[in-house]
Amino acid sequence: MKKIFALMLWACCLVCAGCTSQQGEKETEVVLETTVGEIRLKLYNDTPGHRDNFVQNVKDGLYTGVTFHRVIRNFMIQTGDPKTRPQGYEVKLNEQGDTIPEWIPAEIVWPKHFHVRGMLAAAREGDEENPKWMSDKFEFYIVTGKVQSDDDIDNMEKAREQRDAELLYQQKQLANKEKLDALRAARDRDGLSDLLEKLQDEAKWEVSENPPITYPKDVRKAYRVHGGAPWLDNEYTVFGEVVKGMDAVETIQKVKTDATDKPLKEIRIVKAYVVE
Repeated sequence: MKKIFALMLWACCLVCAGCTSQQGEKETEVVLETTVGEIRLKLYNDTPGHRDNFVQNVKDGLYTGVTFHRVIRNFMIQTGDPKTRPQGYEVKLNEQGDTIPEWIPAEIVWPKHFHVRGMLAAAREGDEENPKWMSDKFEFYIVTGKVQSDDDIDNMEKAREQRDAELLYQQKQLANKEKLDALRAARDRDGLSDLLEKLQDEAKWEVSENPPITYPKDVRKAYRVHGGAPWLDNEYTVFGEVVKGMDAVETIQKVKTDATDKPLKEIRIVKAYVVE
């Protein structure tokens, strides 16, 4: 009898400990009431900068009235641009009338967070203008994506490795500019070719020793089963997920769009609020 009681007490302690842990790790949830239905989002605690920024934007009413201004089927739906609010919002615009982005530091938690279907992530400018992959303070997207095979994933790994090797090769050429220029001035074609080949081999080897991205088995399985957009992984900040309302997300991604991926039928966030 004492042994049974002890086991029951131990089990209760485990349950209580689990409850305490869950309470301590409670994640903030936000509801987007759109013109095609509700989307409920959970924000991750291990991306606190993005979580807090998103919550502040919601509390400021910034997302109330914004449109889904960029939609690509089997990829993602994007919104959050304050310029699209009918009542306006004080933001800086460039000469073309587009919102000038404001930035927050990237919080990429790879491979824990990846671009499987239903993930919430921050939009950003391209690598050339934004080498630190900083996130847009306002705009965000929800992934729809498509199913990916292991071959698809393998090809993405190879393509990313080739891209990084080429970038490193270009950097090595700049670092050895004087030597290369001297060989060109001396018209030493063999010497020039040998040095360039050596720099290229070095770049390939260094990247292969530390590949930019390698997909774990569980991540591969998620992409095979649920689909997503793995080509964005480890370069864009994923900071939450849809916990309810993927039917509304699917409805949005199926709307007809123009040549700039803007929906022909306007879809808005009617109201956004933090779940208390």
